[in-house]
Amino acid sequence: MTGDSASVLVMGEALIDLVPKDGDGDVRAAQFGGAPANVAVALARLGTPTVFAGGLGGDGFARTVQARLLAAGVGLDLCARSDLPTALAVADPGADGTGYHFHLQDTATFRLPDLSAHAGGFGAVYVGGLAAVVDPAAKAVRATALAAAERSLLVVDPNVRLDRTLDPERGRAALRRLCGLAHVVKASDEDLERLWPEVAPEDTCRSLADGGRLVVLTRGARGSTAWTEGAPPVSVPAVPVEVVNTIGAGDAFVAGLLSAMAARGAFTARPAPQELRAMLGFASEVAASVCAHAGTEPSVPVRG
Repeated sequence: MTGDSASVLVMGEALIDLVPKDGDGDVRAAQFGGAPANVAVALARLGTPTVFAGGLGGDGFARTVQARLLAAGVGLDLCARSDLPTALAVADPGADGTGYHFHLQDTATFRLPDLSAHAGGFGAVYVGGLAAVVDPAAKAVRATALAAAERSLLVVDPNVRLDRTLDPERGRAALRRLCGLAHVVKASDEDLERLWPEVAPEDTCRSLADGGRLVVLTRGARGSTAWTEGAPPVSVPAVPVEVVNTIGAGDAFVAGLLSAMAARGAFTARPAPQELRAMLGFASEVAASVCAHAGTEPSVPVRG
């Protein structure tokens, strides 16, 4: 599957989350994960042509990852492959969200190709997550993002993670640079507080939007707000749902946003206010569908 102006290139990690099984912290189940991989699956399930560019290994976990992506209809032609193992993320859900402890070194997951030559062939290019801050993937992500910023719609979800295996200062700088390149930034309030700790998230959003970007801030149960240059912010409430799971909800939201753009025939950082409101509403429905059940794959709401 190759790209075209109606498709999205998703670049980043596909890994395995080890999550508590049935609420028992002593027993963990292996679950498909990685923010970019979740976005790719959600986009494809929502009917948007999607190509995933990640690193796939030679172990059983890699076969699980590949099967999940293919079952959703995601193209894998641009993936890098090796015999190395798949990275693991040990999930630690809590009252304030889910924390992670990572096993990343010497894995296939972060052996990503430089896809700068391909970036212009897609309507939108999504980057973010661990691959943006973990070498050697970070160099390939940066090069591809630079090309996408010139020839496509670059979408960045910083998805900031904290762990002893990650360099916080280096990671923060890399994600700030990507946000500076982006045409669309989707971030949680927690992401922005970590990237720009001295500034209120809303002020960061206004500043980023003043550079011609579409900036979408998600606040979980408090809904989402979008800023565009020279226009008042647009807010929508969260869709009420009995929460079973929050892992992957933010990934589903950005997939819903991009899918709504694709359905309207244009990947753009400058939607009209009413269009933007409808896009945010659809994205909120997609995110809520993930929160309503275990796992990270959304159901498909009726498109607004």
